[in-house]
Amino acid sequence: MFRRFANTRFLCLSAIIAALYAALTLMLPVLSYGAWQCRLSEALTLLPLVLPQSVPGLFVGCLIANILSPMGIWDVVFGSLATLIAAIGTYALRKRPPLAAACPVLSNGVIVGLMLSVVYSLPAALTMLQVAAGEALAVAVGYVLIRALKGKIDWKRLQ
Repeated sequence: MFRRFANTRFLCLSAIIAALYAALTLMLPVLSYGAWQCRLSEALTLLPLVLPQSVPGLFVGCLIANILSPMGIWDVVFGSLATLIAAIGTYALRKRPPLAAACPVLSNGVIVGLMLSVVYSLPAALTMLQVAAGEALAVAVGYVLIRALKGKIDWKRLQ
């Protein structure tokens, strides 16, 4: 497994995914940061279903985007951790897509929702539901994109 990380293709594809995640997040700051959020970049959290390279790419992209977050270190640590957990869970459950798709929704809903409730003094349960709802919308977009590209991209060749 670790030999795959030494592969140039693996590293390059991870870097492309990181750049895409960060760019999508930073291009839409109104949607990406705050108590109500729906990061369009989170649609990429379903990529681990088909590309293992996306796990580190999503984490690094989220980390870069969160370094520039108005919530500072809170988002860097907890937001990035939520995306890493989501990506690992999605990859681990790749053989069961509906369960895999639940990983980003649950991870971000709980971790980011709790973080936002602490930072902004908001009710925790409501904030977690709001984040989970935004995440579910982003994941639905990601699922549609992956299904649409299923016959057009040779995912195995990219690995």
